[in-house]
This record gives sequence, C-alpha cells and structure tokens, in this order.
Amino acid sequence: MSDLLADLPLFPLNTVLFPGGLLPLKVFEARYIDMVRTCLRDESPFGVCLLHSGAEVAQPGMPSTPETIGCLAEIIEISIEQFGLMSLRTRGTNRFRLLEWHAESDGLLRGNGSLIAADPPVHGDAHLDRLGICAEVLERIITTFGERDPDSLSFLEPFELSDPAWVSNRIGEILPISLRARQKLMELEDAAARLEVVHHYMLQHGML
Repeated sequence: MSDLLADLPLFPLNTVLFPGGLLPLKVFEARYIDMVRTCLRDESPFGVCLLHSGAEVAQPGMPSTPETIGCLAEIIEISIEQFGLMSLRTRGTNRFRLLEWHAESDGLLRGNGSLIAADPPVHGDAHLDRLGICAEVLERIITTFGERDPDSLSFLEPFELSDPAWVSNRIGEILPISLRARQKLMELEDAAARLEVVHHYMLQHGML
C-alpha cells in the first residue's frame, strides 16, 4: 500500500476507531450505501474519523467536519436486513492523517492524506511491566465475556496479548473516557506512551 491516500471516502462518526478494532455499522444514507458498494467492488477501505463538528446524519446547512487523524476501515462482513439498510462489521487497519478534504454533491466527504507509520517496538523494563499488567486486565475481560456472552465481546481474534500496540489500543477503546480523550489516545504514535497513559488511568481509578 502506498503511504499516500488519494480521494479516500470518509465516514465521520461520533466514535473513535483504533487499528485492529471492531466497528459495527448500520448504513442507510444513500451516500454511504453507494460508498460501501464501491469499497466492496474495489476491495478498498474507507476512512473513519471522529466528528469535529456536524452530525452523523446529513443535516441541511450543517456540513460535517472530521478530525484530521483517523483510521482506515475494511469491511469484513455485510448483511442486508431490509431494503435500504446495510449492517456492516468493519476492522480498523492503518491510521492516516488528512491533508485536505471536500464534500461531493451527495454530501459524501473525500480526502487526500498519508498513512501514519505503525507504532515502533516497545523496549524497557518499565514499559514491558505495564504491558504485562494491561494484558492481564484484557485477558480477564476476554475470559469473562467468553463465559457469559461471547457474541458481546467487542474484540476481534486473534487476541494479541503480547503486542503492545494491540493491548494499548483495546484498552483505549473501552476506558470510560470522553471521545476527545479517546481521540488523543488513538493519535499517540508510540505504543509505549499509550500503555503509560492507560495504565496510569486504570491505576488512578482503582481499576488495577
């Protein structure tokens, strides 16, 4: 994949998608149904961005403005429950940085940007200790949901509990924090820094 993204279709939402994350979507607006069809035909992703301003559903005179850092989403499952309604399961892949975007006549946003490099490897005893603690938390969550209701688990397999990026991203998805704070966490370009933040939050709030 080229580091440059051209004419990327964008889906601004009131959610933050992390690499490796699961994002279920209900699609009913014509512009997004067309977008999904094109992505399926071309086997291409679309970009998910947190809404900076505007609404998820098109409103007259209220254009949507996306955050400039988002995550590519690939469609992994699709079903049509009724005419005009698509149910999707998508997976976050690579983060990207928007350089510019525009709205087409149907309201669909498209943008040009560049991919953000994957998190570098994590080294150092302190960081690896935090990884072990955070991985234990995730393992307990996975085990609990697996026993109670496997279908409600919001993590996709494989469970990469030894991967600092995977662990920090999954905890970042489930912490009870604001969307803006979650966005800032996703934007961190270092898994060690993300681990430090989520570990500190859980320690501070008695979650460890």
